[in-house]
Amino acid sequence: MQLSQLTEGLGARPTLPGADPLIRGITYDSRCVAPGDLFVALRGAQADGHDYLRQAASLGAVALLVERAPADPSLPPAAVVADTRRALAPLAVRFFGAPGEELTLVGVTGTNGKTSTTFLIESMLRAAGIPAGLIGTVEVRGPGLRRRARNTTPESLDLQRSLRALHTKGARTVAMEVSSHGLALGRVAGCRFAVGAITNLSQDHLDFHDGMEDYAEAKALLFREHLAPSGAAVINVDDPQARRFLDAAAQGGAQLLRVSRDPAAQAEVRVLEAQSCIAGTRARLAAPCGELSLALPLPGDFNLENLAVAVGVAAALGLPREAIEQGASQCPQVPGRVERIGAELPEAPTVLVDYAHTPDALVNLLRALRPLCKGRLFTVFGCGGDRDRGKRPLMAEAVARFSDLAIATSDNPRTENPQRILDDIAAGLGALRRMAPEQIEAGQFRGQSAWCALVDRRAAIALAIRSAEAADTVVIAGKGHEDYQVVGGEMRPFDDRREALRALQERG
Repeated sequence: MQLSQLTEGLGARPTLPGADPLIRGITYDSRCVAPGDLFVALRGAQADGHDYLRQAASLGAVALLVERAPADPSLPPAAVVADTRRALAPLAVRFFGAPGEELTLVGVTGTNGKTSTTFLIESMLRAAGIPAGLIGTVEVRGPGLRRRARNTTPESLDLQRSLRALHTKGARTVAMEVSSHGLALGRVAGCRFAVGAITNLSQDHLDFHDGMEDYAEAKALLFREHLAPSGAAVINVDDPQARRFLDAAAQGGAQLLRVSRDPAAQAEVRVLEAQSCIAGTRARLAAPCGELSLALPLPGDFNLENLAVAVGVAAALGLPREAIEQGASQCPQVPGRVERIGAELPEAPTVLVDYAHTPDALVNLLRALRPLCKGRLFTVFGCGGDRDRGKRPLMAEAVARFSDLAIATSDNPRTENPQRILDDIAAGLGALRRMAPEQIEAGQFRGQSAWCALVDRRAAIALAIRSAEAADTVVIAGKGHEDYQVVGGEMRPFDDRREALRALQERG
């Protein structure tokens, strides 16, 4: 495809009129340029692609998409646009032939529960015999395709490439996590969702958004701008912000499907009855297709919300009740979402790894687990560096509210001083008695609620598991499926699940 065809309608200004190279590929990473590529210079938080134009040219880029004309006349022809990130989405849609138009797209947004909900939707689609794809925080997968994810919602170029690959491999419906970043930055531009859904809204990403109002409005874009003309909106009406999303969906003429945990609510999907244990959840739900009896192999009362939203999506897609029930029962373990570690080891405490990294997620997780604990509840957690400092004491308060022992440690400190992060966390742990790690090791916290701080996450996990008895439950929160830790500018191998298993095995 010629450069002029790709940039048509973008208001692009060519630096070399008449030059119209053939574009064989597109990339925004100067290290990945191949001969014949168009290099798109994106401005990011850590780097500016405009600083790497020469490197891209040296690797074979035949054209550039930039926000300012390069001063170096030896560089390839460039197209100048006002915002390369915004221009990248329509450019990618055009290059990959608008794959979203050939697929049924389901978009799930919300602060918590997106990953579990999309896993449930994918499982229900498969049970209905529909070739399904999934794009989200953990991975991109579909028939004959599986690769690790980099962002919850991929950059628009990567998203369109993934949609084309999924369609080529045989997927016909794709369930996708849609983050507030993905909506605000235009990553999903060019996608029209047959069904859009929201799980909930609580404080998160305020390092990126200008307050909760801005954050909520970013989420509302899914319903206001990205639903297909005949699309459906699945809204959790138990959320305090539900009216905002109902109104946004109504503006676009969407079919509304409301879900609620209240059996008496005015909602199309309602939880009538439910019981939860560490092994999973059983529930009866009212739905447009009739009453459903569901056995969900995912523990935690909070998963009822995810289940209800998934059922709403399935109803909007017209899936039969048998597929909904079968899909729920066959849903695979969601990596790092209340994932039990070492259950086969004798006399081991119950150890659960979860991605909860917001105040609301921690409250929901620990409140659900507390009544299921036979003994004490220990929580290992931290807060990310270079991110919203305001949620740190709130996360700590949530942990202190439900835990017998809290160990505050590093999450992904990034370039921030880990000790400063722990100092912020300490402000929310006042309800517990502070002890030194050595006191915890010696068992001096027995009979009282206590906390300690330990920068080394590996040591913190090991301390919690060594200190637990067989009847106790240890929750390791914050990183979930992640198999790395970001310290400074370095991404180091680190997996909570492996560390927990190692500690359990060493414990004997």
